[in-house]
Amino acid sequence: MRVEKPLVVQVVNNIDLLFSLNLAQWDLFIRQARRANLLSRFSVTLRDQGRLDQVPEQVRTHLESECHLADQQKRVIEWEIGRIREALDTVDLPVIFLKGAAYVAADLPAATGRRFSDVDILVPKSRIREAEQALFLHGWFAEKLDPYDQQYYRTWMHEIPPLRHAQRRTVIDVHHAIVPETMRLHPDPEKLIADTYATGDDERLRVLAPADMVLHSAAHLFLDGEYQNALRDLVDLDQLLRHFSVQEGFWDALYRRSVELELSRPLYYTVCYLVKLLETPVPASLREKLQLDAPGGFAGFLMEKLFDEAVTIHHPSCSGRFSGIARWVLYVRGHYLRMPLYLLVPHLLRKAFMGNPETA
Repeated sequence: MRVEKPLVVQVVNNIDLLFSLNLAQWDLFIRQARRANLLSRFSVTLRDQGRLDQVPEQVRTHLESECHLADQQKRVIEWEIGRIREALDTVDLPVIFLKGAAYVAADLPAATGRRFSDVDILVPKSRIREAEQALFLHGWFAEKLDPYDQQYYRTWMHEIPPLRHAQRRTVIDVHHAIVPETMRLHPDPEKLIADTYATGDDERLRVLAPADMVLHSAAHLFLDGEYQNALRDLVDLDQLLRHFSVQEGFWDALYRRSVELELSRPLYYTVCYLVKLLETPVPASLREKLQLDAPGGFAGFLMEKLFDEAVTIHHPSCSGRFSGIARWVLYVRGHYLRMPLYLLVPHLLRKAFMGNPETA
């Protein structure tokens, strides 16, 4: 682990630090925050605190622009949530939102200033075709993929190919599970669906239970193999845990659920890096329990070094000598976790030599 945390991480831990920066440091902060997809979050937070007028004028323009973009994206997401609900209502199917869209639907602190690339929803696998057809009739079309990519998604993955709206160009990822079915871990999607709750008066607009929401985000971060938004995802998790921890018994429920869903290992990594980077107040009792799921010996040492390099900002000021190698190793690890070797080897060879546009 590097001795000094990146400037953006220091600001996450203490936003007042911004008001002691000189212009050169502000420039570095903005570059790092933009690369981490966190500049909008900082900008909206400062605006909501009534402190934007305290930053240098040269900086304020950037932050105000980010506020406008974040507000616009939130309005877009709220509109799309309603349109998706209308589409799936035609087949009598509740809408379960995941990740960023869930934070907006449930009005959680993690939604503050968050930027979005798509809307993720979860539907039972038995009804995935009905959901796809209903969305198709409301303007969402599957991205054009070759037969191999279609098979990749529909046979091996936990989601169908992305759906893009013909006019608004918004994208929906329709999941039937939170990890691929070929993965060695098998969190039961039926258990997740059974414990969802409505975000308001509309029983058809639903999100995962608090513990499940945390575990899904943890699994997404530490199992997928993609780390471009690792710090943003950690900040999301920090916000979720701080918000849900006021509920009585939350920490015990989180641990029990992680064992039940076979996600205690990604939760272990999540807690490690939340405490290490963001000083998230995780009870010692939970950390002790999760030590049982820590990899031992050389494997534990290696994973710590790899994640130290990857779970940061992909910016020259934050990347180390071996960061690129670490990210590549973790990328391969992510595919290894989700696919058996007889599928993984030809898949990676195809991607390497044919430039496959797979985005899973």
